[in-house]
Amino acid sequence: MTEWNEDDSSIYRDIADVAVPFRAEMTAALVGAVPFERDTAVRFIELGTGEGQLAASLLEAYPRATLIALDGSESMRSRASARLQPFGERARVREFDVRSLDWWDVMFGADVVVSSLCLHHLNDAKKQYLYKAIVERISPRGACLIADLVEPTAASVRASFADEWDAAARLQADALARADLFSRFIDARWNHFRFPDPMDQPSALFHHLVWLRHAGFAAVECMWLRAGHAVFGGFKQAAASEPPPRAGN
Repeated sequence: MTEWNEDDSSIYRDIADVAVPFRAEMTAALVGAVPFERDTAVRFIELGTGEGQLAASLLEAYPRATLIALDGSESMRSRASARLQPFGERARVREFDVRSLDWWDVMFGADVVVSSLCLHHLNDAKKQYLYKAIVERISPRGACLIADLVEPTAASVRASFADEWDAAARLQADALARADLFSRFIDARWNHFRFPDPMDQPSALFHHLVWLRHAGFAAVECMWLRAGHAVFGGFKQAAASEPPPRAGN
C-alpha cells in the first residue's frame, strides 16, 4: 500500500472545495447526528481532522464542547491549528497514525468519535478492530460518527457513483467560478470509482453497519449517501420506543 504524503495533502487542499461532493450537506449530516443537546459539554475526538473544517463546525454547534483533533500530516495539523485557534483551550491538535494503536487511549471517556474521509485508508480487519476499540472506550451515551467513501457491490452502482461524483465536482467548480479546479480534479484522478488507488480501501456500507453492530453499538444508522460518500455511525443508546397507539385512537 502506498503512503499518504505531504504532496497528497497539498493536492487535496487545492481541490477539496470541488473534490468532496456536497461537502456542506455531509458536514451538516454529521453534526446533526450527534446524540447530545447543543448545550452539553460534549467531548469529541476527531480522526483525520485535515484542515479542521469539521472540527470547527462541531465546536460552533456545541459551544461547551471540547475536541481533540488528530491528523497524520504536519501541514494539515498546521492548518487545523490555525483554524481552531479562536476556540482556545477547547481544541487541541495532535499527531497520529490511524493504522497504529498507540493513540487509542485518547478515546477513553470521549462522548463522540468522529471521522471524515479518513477510515478508507484502513483495511477491513483494522476497521473492525477500531470500531471495537471505540465502543469500549467512549461514554455510555456515546457514538461513533463517520463520513467516508463506501465501496459499491454492483457494477452499475459503481458507474452511478462515479458519474455523480464528477457531476458534483463540476457543479461545485461552476458555483465558485473556478473551472480550473474541476480540471485539476480530473487531472488528479481523484474519483476513486473511476481510478481506484491501492492506498484507498473503502468498504461496503452494509459491512460498516454490521461491524459497528457486532462491535457493540446498540443502534447503527446511515444518515446520508450521495456520490458514493456516506454518513453513518453507531450509537451506544438506541432510540426510545414510542408506545403503540391505543385502540380506537
